[in-house]
Amino acid sequence: MTATNTPSIRAALTAPVLVGALGYFVDIFDLLIFPVTSMPSLTELGITDARQMRLLREGIMNWQMIGMLIGGIFWGVLGDKIGRRSVLFGSITLYSLANIANGFVQDIESYHYIRLIAGFGLAGELGAAITLVSETLPKEARGYGTAIVASVGVSGAIFAGAIGTHVYWRTAYFIGGGLGFALLLLRVGFGESSMFTHTKESGVSRGNFFALLWPRERLGRYLSCILIGVPLWFGVGILINLSSDLAAELGVQGAVKPATAVAVCYAGLTLGDFASGGLSQLLRSRRRAVAVFLAMTAVSVVAYCTLRGLSATGFYVICGVLGISLGYWAVFVTIASEQFGTNLRATATTTVPNWVRGALVPITFAFEHLHTSGLSLVHSALVLGLGLLSLAGVALWFLPETFGRDLDFVE
Repeated sequence: MTATNTPSIRAALTAPVLVGALGYFVDIFDLLIFPVTSMPSLTELGITDARQMRLLREGIMNWQMIGMLIGGIFWGVLGDKIGRRSVLFGSITLYSLANIANGFVQDIESYHYIRLIAGFGLAGELGAAITLVSETLPKEARGYGTAIVASVGVSGAIFAGAIGTHVYWRTAYFIGGGLGFALLLLRVGFGESSMFTHTKESGVSRGNFFALLWPRERLGRYLSCILIGVPLWFGVGILINLSSDLAAELGVQGAVKPATAVAVCYAGLTLGDFASGGLSQLLRSRRRAVAVFLAMTAVSVVAYCTLRGLSATGFYVICGVLGISLGYWAVFVTIASEQFGTNLRATATTTVPNWVRGALVPITFAFEHLHTSGLSLVHSALVLGLGLLSLAGVALWFLPETFGRDLDFVE
């Protein structure tokens, strides 16, 4: 590490970064506690048929993603109208209560509704944290700050995988709710972004979601930010969430547990997020860093879908490599934050990752359509994954570079 980089990393280690990182840790834990506990929880609720189990796992996850999509708009607009701090308090309270309620669920219908509410609450955490970090750090340290938030945050999935493997599923949801309320106490006395305060005092229009849809140039930036992140959630939502089904079709020797696949993938994501943030600083370019990771993801998807007859350990290694290649989430969310002015920044930074997560709904429908049209599960995943990566590459080409941009401006 060079001497010029060291001060930037030290500058990134601020209270907003550390609290944001812990918040994202809890966010990811709660986001993925369903995938890692889905099989034992649905089995206890009476689901035994393998196909019904897979469709319910996809369906309940989709309800959670729909909640995140709706919540992303709500919390994003609130963050620009009222403040980043209020979102950090409101979202964590809601999803913590939802996870505690999830521990008492007794039927499939309630499971759907509670995950919808949990998703709505979860939608506000990351965008508000990244917006606050982007607005409080010096521009030279911004990439490191968001990388720390993302890399510490995604390690929550490793914890979720361990909890899902070793703890009764209802207890796992109680743990998620308890972690949220513990973090809430750490946020008491947490300050607001001065950049937001100045914009609020100026009287400029703030938090108008529809302003992101016009003029055409702004809409293009917004859609491009979303498209570059979609392959990441395809990897998590299809390749990892359905890892046991795909592994069986690939002839993997030995049982593959979704909880272990999630933990291994997110261990890779933790490394990838910090590496992608560091690479964007080294290259002085967000776009080139994402391009490198999209290329790595394409190679990883092909390897995942073509290497047959592996041992369970070998398959988990592929999941870990896939996780590293998908670890451009930190740079992706940073790009979304840096693309827009202070009066729309929370709206954009909160909605973009939640549109990406919500894209799991059409991704799942497309995946099932390909499968019912005659393709195997593995070939459906391969075709869909490479198609989404191609769209991401085109979107990245048209995005302006934002490295080192002064963020004190309005749209």
